[in-house]
Amino acid sequence: MKRFIASSVVALCASLSLAACMTGGTRESIRAVGSSTVYPFAKTVAEAFARSHPEFPSPIIEATGTGGGINLFCAGLGASTPDIAHASRRMKASEFAQCQANGVEDVMEIQVGLDGIAFASAKNGIQLNLSPEIIYRAIAANPYGRPQAARLWSDVDASLPNQPILMYGPPSTSGTRDALKELILIPGCNADPRMAALKESDEARYEQICTEVRSDGAFVDQGEQDNLIVQKIRSNPRAVGLFGYSYLEENADNVQGLPMNGVQPTYDNIASFAYPGARPLYIYVKRAHLQAIPGLKAFLAKWVESWGRDGPLTDIGLVASPPDVAQRSAVAATRYTTLTAADFE
Repeated sequence: MKRFIASSVVALCASLSLAACMTGGTRESIRAVGSSTVYPFAKTVAEAFARSHPEFPSPIIEATGTGGGINLFCAGLGASTPDIAHASRRMKASEFAQCQANGVEDVMEIQVGLDGIAFASAKNGIQLNLSPEIIYRAIAANPYGRPQAARLWSDVDASLPNQPILMYGPPSTSGTRDALKELILIPGCNADPRMAALKESDEARYEQICTEVRSDGAFVDQGEQDNLIVQKIRSNPRAVGLFGYSYLEENADNVQGLPMNGVQPTYDNIASFAYPGARPLYIYVKRAHLQAIPGLKAFLAKWVESWGRDGPLTDIGLVASPPDVAQRSAVAATRYTTLTAADFE
């Protein structure tokens, strides 16, 4: 019944005017929420949009974390809900289903570029040649199902420094944390062949063992402010930070990237996916808001103008998508194509 009512409201609004049906009053400014990794790119696009389109109010950009942003985005249609969600991972099938259940039926998915989850330390700080297995064994709560006993990096691998494990990273609501799990922790966990058998017999236990991060102070949840992680490692040469590549690029005078499997987190290595932590970045847009929110279509066009290899976003750390992906994204942003449940299969 809830879905029927929501669908009926959307249909009615489509036949009249969504602006007239929007709950929570009216809103003139574009509102976007979500990933702290995408945030600086969105701010740059918003500033360029405000300069080139003074007839529209400046967009409101908020860093809430990927999971939190998608949750707000999928809460429904109307002025009280955001028009755009930024994400440093792809929307999950369960999140898309949540959108659908709440009447957000036409969702546009636009990949705006690539990023890497970079591990870094202060200039002249700790030097580590990392791998997914090393990181997993260092920060997992129960590596391979055993109690976490590593206190020093050398406890994990004898070739590493005899220094305490201390890593600052994002919270569980962050897309960067999700990417840590998918790109690093699970591959590191799977280095033990017993984990494949466990996944077959007890998938929930496998998920817990492979993705739960220790909470004894060796891994410190530093919130959604990646710049604060940069400040923490700058002030402690023994600390390691985890954040999006763009923050490494922005702070290259003060921090250094740490190699993964001998591969440095650089633009070219992320673009080629040679670096294990490479990941796509997305924005999700409510098609139903395109007519109701002034300037939203022009704002999407500004994204397309900005994400190229020689565009302003690469100057602040975005890695441009491959040409075929960029073309598909440009079509989605200008022809307003939307997702279906089949896209998540």
